[in-house]
Amino acid sequence: MAVKNLLVTGYRAHELGIYNQKHEGIKYIRKAITGKLLPLIEEGLEWVITPGQYGVDLWACEAVIDLKKQYPGLKCSILSAYKNPEENWKEDKKEYFSQILRGVDYYGSVSNQPYSGVWQLTARDDLLLRKTDGILMFYDEDAGEASPKFMKKRALKKHEEEGYIYLSLTSEDIQSIADEEAMNEYPGDAAQDLPEEW
Repeated sequence: MAVKNLLVTGYRAHELGIYNQKHEGIKYIRKAITGKLLPLIEEGLEWVITPGQYGVDLWACEAVIDLKKQYPGLKCSILSAYKNPEENWKEDKKEYFSQILRGVDYYGSVSNQPYSGVWQLTARDDLLLRKTDGILMFYDEDAGEASPKFMKKRALKKHEEEGYIYLSLTSEDIQSIADEEAMNEYPGDAAQDLPEEW
């Protein structure tokens, strides 16, 4: 089944120990997301939708904004749970968020009021799951529980009951991209430099 609308979400930045946009890991996460999106785009993916939280959601938006140069038919949307989610963010994060908003095709919030309760997050998740054919999620329970666990549980339930597509990104996926990049940056067989007695 071709995925027309894909939800992409996962860790928030702080859950990965990332506290600014200069962190080396972000580019590998973006590359991993791009790698998962490409075959779906070839098969007819039209929309990538995220909840727009600071972390995997926004890095996915960045990846899509970049891919749109090559695939102009691809669209990106942020659907937040409540009005002005960035209100209490630091200035650099607010600036980054507004930069992302300039590149997305649609931005809306499920509730038109500021944060007032968990119900807004639940309503957002209901809508995101209803409007999409599948999910790409970066979340590893093995690394400890974090905020995406609720979405994962709901997506897997929908997968079992309705055949909703569930795609995952793991820390290993990201690490292998980082390792590959390191190999490309420092070509040559490192083993050749080892002393013979090894």
